[in-house]
Amino acid sequence: MSRLVVRGVHKSFGSTHVLRGMDLDVPSGALVALLGRSGCGKTTLLRVVAGFEQPDAGEVVIGDRAVVSARGSVPPEQRNVSVVPQEGALFPHLTVAQNVAFGLRGRGRDAGRRRQERVRELLALVGLADIGDRMPSQLSGGQQQRVAVARALAPRPDVVLLDEPFSALDAGLRGALRDDVRAALKAAGATGVLVTHDQEEALSIADLVAVVRDGVVVQAAPPATLYREPVDLETARFVGEAVVLPVEVDGAAVETPIGRLQLVRGDALASGPGCVAVRPEQIHMVRAGRGIRGRVRDVTFHGHDATVRLEVPWRDGAPVDVLVRTQGPLPEVDTEVGLLVAGPVSFFAT
Repeated sequence: MSRLVVRGVHKSFGSTHVLRGMDLDVPSGALVALLGRSGCGKTTLLRVVAGFEQPDAGEVVIGDRAVVSARGSVPPEQRNVSVVPQEGALFPHLTVAQNVAFGLRGRGRDAGRRRQERVRELLALVGLADIGDRMPSQLSGGQQQRVAVARALAPRPDVVLLDEPFSALDAGLRGALRDDVRAALKAAGATGVLVTHDQEEALSIADLVAVVRDGVVVQAAPPATLYREPVDLETARFVGEAVVLPVEVDGAAVETPIGRLQLVRGDALASGPGCVAVRPEQIHMVRAGRGIRGRVRDVTFHGHDATVRLEVPWRDGAPVDVLVRTQGPLPEVDTEVGLLVAGPVSFFAT
């Protein structure tokens, strides 16, 4: 297992600055998700770590070895880094077992037997123990991605880079596969870096989520911390939905149009204006006459939960979305309800 450290990495393509002093620290054996919009620099950083792109400045350290520094750059094939591309990219003329074994090297009388054992071990690890003799064309998309992960893990890499490996799969298969891939990486003890623009995917699979914006990491934290304590309002809006309210600060609490709310960090703050981000699941509907008045304008059913869109007098016509469970009856459109906010909220100065 190897820690991955990226320090002050810059990369430009012509006059376009893609990475602007990127910093990232991934503990040994952890899986980090690089989360950000298209063009923010996620894939470029992956290519720099892999050695496919040379940065203009900065360094990359894997374990105790600098693979990019002012002294030079280690070739990609000598970094002990594996890549799982978006589409799997299996060799179509090789069987599943041959694809997995492709990166394995060995000498001596027992080299062939050791390769076969390693291939069997990895196919079992990704749940494909019985299909080693099949061709890639005979596999589903999910099976092909599992083979690609097995092939990446075969040479026991220090770091595995995954470039949106689930994006081409349907939603149901994507969820199951990402859980299996996470388990395989943990079992292999590899440090992983996953590029994604899917917030749910990042929060559900990663030990650490790094939000990338305009070529820098604006916040890197465990998923729950990132969601509950975003570093700025843009991050709060990007990582999940948020109802933004204007506030006046008073110590460790704030006055809002829906009453006095406690802050996440509980820090004493100077008096002044700002805003808070309230998550939809923090807003609870109660019977009319309690809390703040609201009126139901729309109900969207999702299965295990539903989104209720409310009209409230303190939002100047802007609706408020509330996430509710669907075990009981859902409110009817045009029904009046009350609103209460549960739990602390994140504050941002303006």
